Order: sequence, then C-alpha cells, then structure tokens
Amino acid sequence: MTQLYNGAQAADLATQWRRTISATAAAVTRPAICNWVARGHLTAAGLDDHGRPLYALADLARAERATRGRALRLVAH
Repeated sequence: MTQLYNGAQAADLATQWRRTISATAAAVTRPAICNWVARGHLTAAGLDDHGRPLYALADLARAERATRGRALRLVAH
C-alpha cells in the first residue's frame, strides 16, 4: 500500500525537497498544499479518519516540481 501524507506532512516533505534544490528556498506551507489542489497540481489519494485529504508521495513530488520554478523565482527577488 502507498504511504499517504496529510497536509502538514505534505508541506514538510515539499519544503525538504525545495531546500535540497536551493538552501534559500521558501518553505512550503499547508495553505500552499491547498493552493496546489485548487490549481489542479495535486489531488487527494484518500481521506483520513476525520475526512481530511491525504496525498501520495509521488503526487506530492509532481506538484512540487510543477510549482518549483515559480517559487524559486519569487524567493530570488
């Protein structure tokens, strides 16, 4: 079974990836994860016991990569 991550865990993972690419990269916040969903970059793979969305690692990686360029350009300013 695929490991699934809640919004806060997803934000932590994406922040780690961004910081691997650039030490000065902005952190990925839980609201950013919600924005990725709203923009169609990320879809929930399931729900937790409270009905909150859970995300698959591969989907998180794709969403982070899809938004990385813009995020790193914003940090550079």
